[in-house]
Amino acid sequence: MATSRQIEQEIGQRLARLRLARNVTQANLAEKAGIGVRTLRRLEAGDPSTLDTFLRVSTALELEEAILSALPEGDIRPIERVSQKGSERRRASPASERPRKTTWTWGDDADD
Repeated sequence: MATSRQIEQEIGQRLARLRLARNVTQANLAEKAGIGVRTLRRLEAGDPSTLDTFLRVSTALELEEAILSALPEGDIRPIERVSQKGSERRRASPASERPRKTTWTWGDDADD
């Protein structure tokens, strides 16, 4: 599993390659995204950045659909909708309230 730092670096490299493939300078992309050139350089280098910076650059590169399609909608499953009588889930249940799955082992039979 990749660390957040590795993912930041990979995203930065991909953005830089995409920018170059489209023959766009850092100055032009930074201007279109409304950020500074140094901020763009840090993003492309994989340095920690903000979500706002990432989204501004992604929007300037017209990647909105690609980003949104990478994240599932999180729609409620039909069986959950029936059990919740059509209402949408507004919050997650604490782990302590969730039923725990128990592992059956030999000797656990009540018939013994």
